[in-house]
Amino acid sequence: MKKQTALFPGSFDPITKGHQSIVERALPMFDKIIVAVGCNTAKHSVFSLDKRIEWIKQTFAKYDKVEVVTFDSLTVDFCQQVGAKYILRGLRNSSDFQYERNIARINQELAEDIETVFLMTKPDDAAISASLVREILSFGRDVSKFIPKEITISAEDFKK
Repeated sequence: MKKQTALFPGSFDPITKGHQSIVERALPMFDKIIVAVGCNTAKHSVFSLDKRIEWIKQTFAKYDKVEVVTFDSLTVDFCQQVGAKYILRGLRNSSDFQYERNIARINQELAEDIETVFLMTKPDDAAISASLVREILSFGRDVSKFIPKEITISAEDFKK
């Protein structure tokens, strides 16, 4: 039975252990997961697009079912373009749920054939966010506890 393709969109600025856990736990549910680095008009990235793509590819290098791409359109439009029937999202807390539920409802209005699938983060990852990782880095501190072990991020990786 074909399980379909899921799109895991985000800015991944940078990728965290929480992101990694969501993808790894979703792998048995889908034939393919496309990790899609999007251009969010409301966010200004700290790390370069090339660096973020590199880190994501390193993180998921051992998984043939994971593809890493970029996109600059509405998520549902990109889903249709790549044939993804599911949008994968991780939830850390109730605030994430409120925010993501509203996006899922709008996406459903825009493309009713695309479903959003929510996975709760593991308790150990619930406090980790990319913005907190960036804040810690901005003060020159080590972030290795919060990012995938496959990558290294330092303050020098910030965009100039």
